[in-house]
Amino acid sequence: MKLFLVILRPVWKTWFLLWFVVPFILMFPLFYFGLVTKRFDFVFKLKRLWARIISIGAFIYPVIKYSSKKYKLPKPCVVVCNHTSYLDIIFIPFYTDHTAVFMGKSELLQIPLFKYFFVYLDIPVNRQSIKDSHKAFSVAGEKIDEGLSQIIYPEGTISEHGKLRPFKNGAFKLAIEKQVTIVPVVNVNNWKFLQNGGFLTSNGRPGIPKIVVGDPIYTTGMTEADIPQLKEKVTTFIHSELEKENGK
Repeated sequence: MKLFLVILRPVWKTWFLLWFVVPFILMFPLFYFGLVTKRFDFVFKLKRLWARIISIGAFIYPVIKYSSKKYKLPKPCVVVCNHTSYLDIIFIPFYTDHTAVFMGKSELLQIPLFKYFFVYLDIPVNRQSIKDSHKAFSVAGEKIDEGLSQIIYPEGTISEHGKLRPFKNGAFKLAIEKQVTIVPVVNVNNWKFLQNGGFLTSNGRPGIPKIVVGDPIYTTGMTEADIPQLKEKVTTFIHSELEKENGK
């Protein structure tokens, strides 16, 4: 069985990579047109199409559940997610019904073609620099003023085994400063299907990942003094959903 998995993992990951890269290259002229002309709604719809192509081609079919009932995400809002896999990013358009901006590591600017998302729309951040992080959140605030929601992973890095890492304050401070709603999202088991780590040893397989969208948390009237309580509320919700699935 272990030998089978050793063979299956790199085969499926190669297959996944093909379905990620080839459609992106074919769609890139449309992406670029939308980015340079600031037709960001068009770009986000293309991202949704791209995500569906990847999902179908790589045989990964996410199930989206809501902790209470399905609702349209407030516009704009701050979507706060735990980070367990690159699948977390791919699946965002499946439950976000309007244009949202990602905050990602500045190294992504080094990737040919893909970097243009971060040149024109998304926000690159050097997480090792406090000054750069502050600048990134300032830009995020400006984009919220433009009506663009923010996707933020407050752990700051990928947790390879789904175990929740401590949250940083940035996402919660941003939501309170702009008095916008926080939408907590739990990537329950994405890491079991595409895990960060060694190409041969980390998880990689088709399947049905689970994602839980929590109830909206309104920040109207909150101040910076409420950041710890707000962060604790989101952390507790995400941790409880992970515990149901993973026992962590």
